[in-house]
Amino acid sequence: MSVWDDLVGQEPVVAQLSAAADGGGGSGGAGKMAHAWLFTGPPGAGRTTAARAFAAALQCAETPRGCGHCASCHQVLQGTHADVEVVRPAGLSYGVRETRELVLRASSSPSGGRWQIVLFEDADRATEAAANALLKAIEEPPPRTVWLLCTPSPDDLLVTIRSRCRLVTLRTPPVAAVADVLVLRDGVDRETADVVARAAQGHISRARRLATDPEARRRRAEVLALPRRLTSVGPAVAAAETLVKAAEAEAKVQTEELNESETSALRQALGESAKGRMPRGTAGALKELEDRQKSRATRVKRDALDRALLDLASYYRDVLALQLGAGTELVNTDLGAELRSAAAAGRPEGTLRRLDAIMECRERLEANVNPLLAVEALTLALRTG
Repeated sequence: MSVWDDLVGQEPVVAQLSAAADGGGGSGGAGKMAHAWLFTGPPGAGRTTAARAFAAALQCAETPRGCGHCASCHQVLQGTHADVEVVRPAGLSYGVRETRELVLRASSSPSGGRWQIVLFEDADRATEAAANALLKAIEEPPPRTVWLLCTPSPDDLLVTIRSRCRLVTLRTPPVAAVADVLVLRDGVDRETADVVARAAQGHISRARRLATDPEARRRRAEVLALPRRLTSVGPAVAAAETLVKAAEAEAKVQTEELNESETSALRQALGESAKGRMPRGTAGALKELEDRQKSRATRVKRDALDRALLDLASYYRDVLALQLGAGTELVNTDLGAELRSAAAAGRPEGTLRRLDAIMECRERLEANVNPLLAVEALTLALRTG
């Protein structure tokens, strides 16, 4: 067992990070250690997993670093290490005030570990002002502080930031490797593991969710049934509404319980009385939390819609592969007969236009276009594409 075990199909990355962790040394070897790392790769490749494993290896007291069983490794992997701070932007963006507070905390010396480490998930969500504040910290870091930034692409960060980072590029894990993980670690039967690994297209956590959550499989099946429902304008508009409402319901399930626990914890911390009354001057803190929760709900809803759009794109990708006689393995093998029928009924040009419409819808959602309007435009384009 080691901290690298969860990095599926990323052997070159493991070799790169292992060598850096073993060569970085403690405070005496700080000069050999890059102070900023940028982890990039497609969704599901394991950017955060790789960064967390690297953080554990850097704090590990054993040789070789990253043993996976010492106290430091265990604490980092469990998220309880005092010298490893994990930043997860809850909303659509991460502001300059939060970044400045983070930079201040990162400037302190390690309390017991070998390094003071900041693992910044979704660093691309930092606003321009926040990115500039982060740049100043990376330009002049304390000698024992290491920044681990995670983004889908290097282009998602300011060029001045990425030029100061050591780049770690993860790839989409092979389908067979993802299926093996589901079988060996999650006890999923081989047939199901193969199907969901292909459906998730290398996204490990998505494959695990599809394998273990019947509701996730049902939602995906509804998305893949959408092309059959686009018989006229009315059904196309109705399908858009169904898709958006399903994303809203999924977001509600994911955020409701978390919102309640966060609000309860804050109210207690602010001195809520036995009768539920709050002290004066606490309304602002509660309002700030509520705003963050609303922003997070918007992001979760957008992410749910984006997953649905990617599933829909996989349908038309399979149709196009059949039309072109590409000979590649289908993503949605369980829909083989339907896909072949759709391929025979259309032309590659039309399928490409539909794929372009899906990508355009994703861009509109990213630009904060009203979700229902964006998806309605998509379903109408899919009907006439």
